[in-house]
Amino acid sequence: MNQQVTDPNTPSTSQDDNRERAKNFVELHDQVSASIELLDSLESFLGTFQNDLSAVSGQISDLQGRSKEFEGRLQGRKRIERPLSQLLSDLSISPELVTTILDTPVAEPWITVIEEFQQKLQSIKVRSRVKAARDLAELVEGLRIAAATKIRAFFQSAMQPIRTSISTNMHVLQSSVFLKYAPLYAFLQRHAKSVAQEIQRAYIGCAKLYYETGFRRYTRSLGYIKTRTLEKPVLIGNVANEIGIPGPFVDTERLAFAKLEGSGTTLAYMADDKTHKEPMESLFRSMLVVLLDNACAEYLFIVKFFREPADLPVIPPSPMPRSPQPGTPIASSFHLDRMGTEVGSERGGTASKRLSIISVAESNLGLPNKEQEKEQRASLDGIWKQIMEPATQFCKACPGRSFMFLLLLVNKPTLSSQTFAESCLEPPPPIVPLLTMVRMNEVVLAESQKRDCAPLETFLLGLRLMMWPIFQKEMNAQVESLKKMVDSTGSGFLIRGTTLKDSWIQLVCQRYAALFTSFVALTGEDEEAMLFSNLMRLRQEVNRLIITQAEKMKDPAHSATYLATTYEILLHNLSTGPHSTTHPKAQAEVAHWRQREEEARRRISLVRR
Repeated sequence: MNQQVTDPNTPSTSQDDNRERAKNFVELHDQVSASIELLDSLESFLGTFQNDLSAVSGQISDLQGRSKEFEGRLQGRKRIERPLSQLLSDLSISPELVTTILDTPVAEPWITVIEEFQQKLQSIKVRSRVKAARDLAELVEGLRIAAATKIRAFFQSAMQPIRTSISTNMHVLQSSVFLKYAPLYAFLQRHAKSVAQEIQRAYIGCAKLYYETGFRRYTRSLGYIKTRTLEKPVLIGNVANEIGIPGPFVDTERLAFAKLEGSGTTLAYMADDKTHKEPMESLFRSMLVVLLDNACAEYLFIVKFFREPADLPVIPPSPMPRSPQPGTPIASSFHLDRMGTEVGSERGGTASKRLSIISVAESNLGLPNKEQEKEQRASLDGIWKQIMEPATQFCKACPGRSFMFLLLLVNKPTLSSQTFAESCLEPPPPIVPLLTMVRMNEVVLAESQKRDCAPLETFLLGLRLMMWPIFQKEMNAQVESLKKMVDSTGSGFLIRGTTLKDSWIQLVCQRYAALFTSFVALTGEDEEAMLFSNLMRLRQEVNRLIITQAEKMKDPAHSATYLATTYEILLHNLSTGPHSTTHPKAQAEVAHWRQREEEARRRISLVRR
């Protein structure tokens, strides 16, 4: 049997264990307390973090709202950026433009500067309701006055060479100065009409003096040359005193003076050579060619330079639309004028748009309407007449009136001699040179119509109306001289008791053939009733003269032979000439005389049988 042994140290051991455990419990309690404090601190931190998170969430919401507001403002600024940029571009005046107008003389840079300045003036005028445009009005007015003053002085100085010397090349001055700087004059026409009219009057005075002096000297030189060659008209029936004189012939060189193409014109200095001679129609052609070139060139310049300029195209101002958020500052406070009119508002935007549409519509019309065009053409014609009419006084023809009458009529004491055309027509020249001058006048008239120089056409038409009656009078004289010659042979005697001779008949035939071929050479294929009716009358008298002379021969065979021989000579003369053989009148004339020749030869055969 086992006995339980009791350890005398057992109670102390239990107490030590308890103490050890209590210590552990105390440490555990301390740790639990620390954990609780840490949890409380963590709870407090989480509560603070939650509050801070709520605050951050509110700030984020606020930032989102502000971001939307900024985005709306950005869209609004983008909407107004383009029209605002155009507004600033239209109203802003660069320092270079101001410096050029105020501090530099008129030169090539002014052409572009003035065009830009006109656009500024037009834009400011269109945007007159904008405060900025009204603020610039005084500045641009000063620039306008300064530009008009300098341009006026520039054109006045450009005219000085014309006033001082007749040797100035007018057309070079027009092309190199006036037309080159035509935009400057157009600026005056739009923005300083009184200055433009002053320059126009000054130019008219200078050009009038230039052309009047030039044509007076030129026609005077032509008159000197003309007096060296005296050519009297010869009647076809005046043959009694011309025995031994060479028969008439067709001068093709003189017929060429009825055309623009060909030899050059007579120059004024040629009159200094006292041996220089030219036929009358050559001098007349030179006068018309010089008049044509100068008159058409001057009219073209007048149309280009003095024509009323078209209205400048107006670029319509782009309306500034409202912002999509009417309550934002960008949409509610963007004003440019004192009236409180918002650019792009319904009232302001619509008014600007209406004005621009009218301006653009007017500018798109291009040329003015027919009535305005007619008035403008009449005004330009009036300028040409003021310049050129004094010069044409030295060229025009006034048959039947003395020169002193002309002086009293036009009250121009500067005209000291007959006009050149009048001197060519009084006394009348030979019939062929006269027709050559008539044809030359018609060629120049057609050319002036091609060049659209209406005022010159009026002058040339008046000249033609004066020349044709003289031509008709001379043709009547030719026919009457031949008729008188035929009628005087009834008794067998001519004037002064001279018997009609065969040589005179041949001379008449030669003159008729030369006259006919010259007329045909100067006439186109279009039939001219008056011209060829006169030739028909002349042909009848020539035929009657030949038959009258043949009837005086007692021998029928001799008479028929004379007819055939005379017709053959006449046909030969008609076949040789500068005219075209395909001309209908030439063919009809040859056919007529050939038929007469064949009839005469048949008579010869019948008589010999």
